[in-house]
Amino acid sequence: MRWNEIGKFLIVALTIIGGFCVYISPLSQSIKQGLDLQGGTHVVLQAVDTPELKVDDDAVNRAVKIIERRINELGLTEPVIQRQGKDRIIVELPGVKDPEKAIAMLGRTAMLHFEDDKGNVVLTGSDLKDAKAQINNNNQAAVGLEFNDAGGKKFADLTARNVGRKIAIVLDDEVLTAPVVQETITGGRAQITGSHNIEEAEHLAILLRSGSLPVKIEVMENRTVGPTLGQDSKEKSIKAFIIGIAGVFIFMLIFYRFSGIVADVALLLYVMLLLLAMRYLDATLTLPGIAGIILSIGMAIDANVLIFERFKEEIRNGRTLRSAMDAGFSRAIITIFDSNITTLMAAAVLFYLGTGPVKGFAVTLALGVILSMFTAVTITRMLLRLLIFSNFTKNPTFFGIGVGKAGEVSK
Repeated sequence: MRWNEIGKFLIVALTIIGGFCVYISPLSQSIKQGLDLQGGTHVVLQAVDTPELKVDDDAVNRAVKIIERRINELGLTEPVIQRQGKDRIIVELPGVKDPEKAIAMLGRTAMLHFEDDKGNVVLTGSDLKDAKAQINNNNQAAVGLEFNDAGGKKFADLTARNVGRKIAIVLDDEVLTAPVVQETITGGRAQITGSHNIEEAEHLAILLRSGSLPVKIEVMENRTVGPTLGQDSKEKSIKAFIIGIAGVFIFMLIFYRFSGIVADVALLLYVMLLLLAMRYLDATLTLPGIAGIILSIGMAIDANVLIFERFKEEIRNGRTLRSAMDAGFSRAIITIFDSNITTLMAAAVLFYLGTGPVKGFAVTLALGVILSMFTAVTITRMLLRLLIFSNFTKNPTFFGIGVGKAGEVSK
């Protein structure tokens, strides 16, 4: 018996097991969670025709981008914004604390323009460069506007022609303020007053910064997923994950014994690597994503099963444990590679054609396939080599193979 190899095997195996026990909980909790796990708001928006504006493909695509900018400005984490069909937009806001305000901002057209006292439109939101919430000299919440070069010239001309008269600042056909011009204003800056507080001013500034929607948007559906429901889904998913892992562990131990122990240790490392990859890719974990993880665990073990069955065949053909292991790995790797390539192709199609949770499933499945190949051909092989080379046992029975009375090696 070679104690050096046994020591290396125990060090690697115990390090993986210890790392799994210590880091699996904080690692899983550090991954961003989707709407179905932490609760939030699901909104269906629909673009509708108006006498002035008609819904077309380009208008809906631009509306999606503007809504995305508005949500990002609100600072919401991991929103899902996607187009559905010809004229609908799906918005999911995980963990949003004030859904009513968020929804009110999503469908607001935010069409800004400046009118002179005769009702002529001189400037529009397209002339804006920036908009920021601020507190003015009268200690009131306001929105400071900064125009681009062309807009600054228009504003200076507007104020020069209307000294002593009112100019109206209109948003979505509602007059926000109509100050009397005291003098010509140069420098390309203006201010909108009338906000009740700084938060309201900030929301208005976000609308103006993100731009006006190209078509009218109506809220068709507003569904709230409560944190309790999300927590219940999470607990059931964790339970399914534990049952799946335990079932795989028991199966491998019964049918492959020492080889099964090696596979189970490699599986623990595989799960940690998968969660770590999701964490640093900033992926969002959803229920379909958890399903993808559980499915990929079965696929990871499937690679080990192929290797171990080849290993057993080589022993039945009269090879020693060492040569059978090397031959088993080299013969199984082609089959593993082929099957995983087809799965990766399916995941790529799902990611390209799918939306939202379907993409999450595709991502976890693809990551799982890649990492399962890595752990199967490196970690499993290294641990099994250390165990066999240590001469801990030369009896094939301990690797899931029995020897018959006539010397024939069989299950």
